[in-house]
Amino acid sequence: MADGTHWPGTWLNPSTDHSRGDHAGIIQVMLKPPSDEPLHGTAEDGLIDLTDVDIRLPLLVYVSREKRPGYDHNKKAGAMNALVRASAIMSNGPFILNLDCDHYIYNSQAMREGMCFMMDRGGDRLCYVQFPQRFEGIDPSDRYANHNTVFFDVNMRALDGLMGPVYVGTGCLFRRIALYGFDPPRSKEHHAGCCSCCFGRSRKHSSMAHTPEENRALRMGDSDDEEMNLSLLPKRFGNSTFLIDSIPVAEFQGRPLADHPAVKNGRPPCALTIPRELLDASTVAEAISVISCWYEDKTEWGQRVGWIYGSVTEDVVTGYRMHNRGWKSVYCVTKRDAFRGTAPINLTDRLHQVLRWATGSVEIFFSRNNALLASPRMKLLQRIAYLNVGIYPFTSIFLIVYCFLPALSLFSGQFIVQTLNVTFLTYLLIITVTLCLLAVLEIKWSGIELEEWWRNEQFWLIGGTSAHLAAVLQGLLKVIAGIEISFTLTSKSAGDDLDDEFADLYIVRWTSLMIPPITIMMVNLIAIAVGFSRTVYSVIPQWSRLLGGVFFSFWVLAHLYPFAKGLMGRRGRTPTIVFVWSGLIAITISLLWVAINPPSGTNQIGGSFQFP
Repeated sequence: MADGTHWPGTWLNPSTDHSRGDHAGIIQVMLKPPSDEPLHGTAEDGLIDLTDVDIRLPLLVYVSREKRPGYDHNKKAGAMNALVRASAIMSNGPFILNLDCDHYIYNSQAMREGMCFMMDRGGDRLCYVQFPQRFEGIDPSDRYANHNTVFFDVNMRALDGLMGPVYVGTGCLFRRIALYGFDPPRSKEHHAGCCSCCFGRSRKHSSMAHTPEENRALRMGDSDDEEMNLSLLPKRFGNSTFLIDSIPVAEFQGRPLADHPAVKNGRPPCALTIPRELLDASTVAEAISVISCWYEDKTEWGQRVGWIYGSVTEDVVTGYRMHNRGWKSVYCVTKRDAFRGTAPINLTDRLHQVLRWATGSVEIFFSRNNALLASPRMKLLQRIAYLNVGIYPFTSIFLIVYCFLPALSLFSGQFIVQTLNVTFLTYLLIITVTLCLLAVLEIKWSGIELEEWWRNEQFWLIGGTSAHLAAVLQGLLKVIAGIEISFTLTSKSAGDDLDDEFADLYIVRWTSLMIPPITIMMVNLIAIAVGFSRTVYSVIPQWSRLLGGVFFSFWVLAHLYPFAKGLMGRRGRTPTIVFVWSGLIAITISLLWVAINPPSGTNQIGGSFQFP
């Protein structure tokens, strides 16, 4: 530990200066660095014959950054930056794989496929290789579109044709030098190498680049730039000389092999066969220092270097900054899933997950990371893609109007449009056919199933009328008034069958996010009843207007069906609070409608209705 004592263990039994939120930095080497020479196994080593199999395992280190009360630890972004610094000192691999704690490697060849992109010709301009997220433990019908197949199999594939897909927070292979905030190679015509990152020879890792050719390869800029960069690096990366010395080595090792005249900025063959230095006490002590609370003070970590702070969706912002500097990314879809993880499958957790994403998008829209302020290095279509990331929660306003229009039509007795002429029907037919063709194109091109596409459409409306609307409200209150609000959970209702694999699907916890969709359902149901009764008891029934309004109301209710089914829980065990809110909303709507549009043919006399 940072104080030189042995790690006492977990925080199950907290003590002074050693609890979950108050402890020194911890580093434990679980597996030492492998030997330089291959180590072959034998038939007696295990359950299988390991003869002629290299059984060396890579360096494995447990890292827990220092945490103290009063310090802002920046959550996941801060943890990732601490890991980047510690790994730079202890192993300094030129590529970094980022996985969430609930994801695991499902395809042992996935890393090789990602490295093929990184080490290919022109691969030194790739900042990361993003793999699709695949989930398990989701109910077969995927009620709440947890698989996100339209996003991962349509949107991300389409972005692969631009500057590359956005970074989604997990399942991503990074180029270390891109995380350090440097520009890509050949970003300027007068620079032949990796711009300011190639400033000299490493002292601690000088054995990795010891030949004159390799040293010249590390010195791409002129002498003035070299001196300027050396003077600014401590202010940018901190005062760790070990960390600063590791930067040019990581850049050099990450270059593609110069085995073809078309390869620019390549490294010579056999340049990575130099034995690695063993870990010593000074290296571990330096790694401990860079994961301390104070190390990032007065540096650019979290501002320009590493994962970016200040946003709930630090992943999207981090990827945006890289693309904004001119880097490209690649979407790698393997035949066998590269990584798999778990996803929240009950309604409440899913809504709060979508709320977190939407809140981050609203923050991006009102920040300097808005795609409207992107640099000229970002292509126009890529700007539009990132702009969509920031503005999609605002579509909730139009979705709310879309969901209430059919009910308004039924309440008022007027159709959505006054007259149904040929021109209007022609436009409506063209728009409808175009949307259907686009949907078919997406399904055929990406290979997703029609049911998956429909689930995505359903949950887009559910999330748009609940979580997206709440995110817009949160963002506007925070930007305009500086007020921060949160949507908390209250009651919980779960099934008794603990042996059910999908028991979590039926858990119902009340959240205020459910109020708008419940209101929409109640309004449309009451409107259908009002419209039907008016048509039946009218002198001249207008069945065409009724059928038009009822059709669109049922279309809205069809999208909200998974939401209604989620509220019912297992065997209809819906929490009482849901019935309370539904009843209050229904009574309020009925009273408002009677007050606004009282029954025709009545006169109000002395507080009572008198019929002629």
